Amino acid sequence: MIKQKGITLIELMIVVAIVAILASIAFPAYNNYVERSKRVTAQGDLYAFRNAMQRYFAEENTYLGAAAAGADTGAPDAALFPSQSPIDGGSAAYNLTISAATATTFTVQATAVGGQTSDSCGNLSLNSINVRTASGGTVADCWK
Repeated sequence: MIKQKGITLIELMIVVAIVAILASIAFPAYNNYVERSKRVTAQGDLYAFRNAMQRYFAEENTYLGAAAAGADTGAPDAALFPSQSPIDGGSAAYNLTISAATATTFTVQATAVGGQTSDSCGNLSLNSINVRTASGGTVADCWK
């Protein structure tokens, strides 16, 4: 009798099924982790943006005119702050905008773009008195 070495088709199918089950669990968890890490980066960028607005106020004595082309709302002036998060390069996960309601108040917002739009927290914002909001989830869950 000759002994053959190798695996059977049934053994191979069992291994494929196990790998498929593990992948169906791991892939959503990985996506959730990636979304959360991009959200945390955007939160840090919003704080840095808020600090840039405070410096702008110290120089101009107003928050008005801080957006591009001297506008009160929209993307920030390029000399003031980058308009996308992450601010150090890479593909944009959020667009950063400003809304200066008055000379003494403003709100900076991070609007999700691309794959980040599936994040449960949605868009994030921070105003001049440090009030944080999230369009999707609760502030406690989204601003950890």
